[in-house]
Amino acid sequence: MITAAHPTTKDVWTWLAEVPDPEIPVISLVDLGIIRDVAWEEEALVVTVTPTYSGCPATSVINLDIERALTERGIGQVKLKRQLSPAWTTDWISAEGREKLKAYGIAPPIDGTAADGVLMKRIDRLSGRSNLVIACPRCGSTETEKISQFGSTPCKASYRCTDCLEPFDYFKCI
Repeated sequence: MITAAHPTTKDVWTWLAEVPDPEIPVISLVDLGIIRDVAWEEEALVVTVTPTYSGCPATSVINLDIERALTERGIGQVKLKRQLSPAWTTDWISAEGREKLKAYGIAPPIDGTAADGVLMKRIDRLSGRSNLVIACPRCGSTETEKISQFGSTPCKASYRCTDCLEPFDYFKCI
């Protein structure tokens, strides 16, 4: 039973939208799309989180940051529920999150794994039947080249713009 003393779930979502991703602090956990649900169960607030991938090294920090943000707002009992299915994809990054990534100098993902035809484009690209064109987040040029499949974190690849010559990360589609 929810008492009048409980903050609304809308308030909780607002608070969680202020918690930054520890690896990319310009984007919140809500913008990243890993917060799946917020609900009261008796006196405990249950936050359902889907990690970006099962081996993400930031998962424990994310959990601590969620708990800290909510306890600082007066939530006495926080339970974190890990939800692995459906698996997180870059499709879950909000439009605002994509813009924040770009403004920060990280090229946002081009496409993800949605079942709306995008998946076939991704399969074509990964099989070599199609090339991925990544625009430079600094100058907008599509004259870019991949430097390394692995960037500053496992979820990013390193690219360089051949027009402005600046290196940048690309948030890989997962």
